[in-house]
Amino acid sequence: MTFLALDIGNTRLKWAVYDDARPGSSLLAHGAEFLEQIERLAEGPWANLMRPGRMLGCTVAADAVRRRAEAQMEELWDLPAQWVYASAGEAGLSNGYDHPARLGADRWVAMIGARHRMLARGPQRPMVVVMVGTAVTVEAVDAAGRFLGGFILPGHGIMLRALESGTAGLHVPTGDVREFPTNTSDALTSGGTFAIAGAVDRMARHVREHCGAEPVVYMTGGAGWKMAPHMTLPCELVDSLIFDGLLEVAQLRFAA
Repeated sequence: MTFLALDIGNTRLKWAVYDDARPGSSLLAHGAEFLEQIERLAEGPWANLMRPGRMLGCTVAADAVRRRAEAQMEELWDLPAQWVYASAGEAGLSNGYDHPARLGADRWVAMIGARHRMLARGPQRPMVVVMVGTAVTVEAVDAAGRFLGGFILPGHGIMLRALESGTAGLHVPTGDVREFPTNTSDALTSGGTFAIAGAVDRMARHVREHCGAEPVVYMTGGAGWKMAPHMTLPCELVDSLIFDGLLEVAQLRFAA
């Protein structure tokens, strides 16, 4: 029974099909579409897929976007949609947010994926979980699996567009990351990169002081590959972190 996992972000819908709804399942197919092109899924990338037996997703997009994705699944497979939302606790993670349900589903699922990845490799450790996309989130999780809190800051594109709109004569660059930038394009690209890296370093320091142990740092998201080479802390880049979390949740929900 194949399993369809969906991650609907602020810019793209990412999807993956596995041979089962459990961790360690084989990836059969995957892809991504910009939100403006969701309607082409049924007649395009999904047209030749076998009907999934189960589906589970997370979304931070507007309800209208979620309904468009559901319509594609209904049109093609008559497949009921199920979604993960943040709660007080699930899959070994407890939620320390002031209002747990208001935590972004993608953040919640990525932390679940990161925790189980860490546990599969050894003893419990605190974590810092970083998602680099349209926005950047930097999460702290203690060794017992409690989400302590997290930062939200603009991604590269938002930072650069904000500077362009608020500063006369400044245009979004295609610069490089330099230790000592000597032109405006490199200065802007380097500034955004090191701002994100600095937020991760600060969160790691908070976790280290709070937990009395060195955190493991995981990074994911569409722009994670741009950030990872510029991190000062050891950092593992895991493209599939949200899908890993969805597989963990799916195993528990569908086994019940």
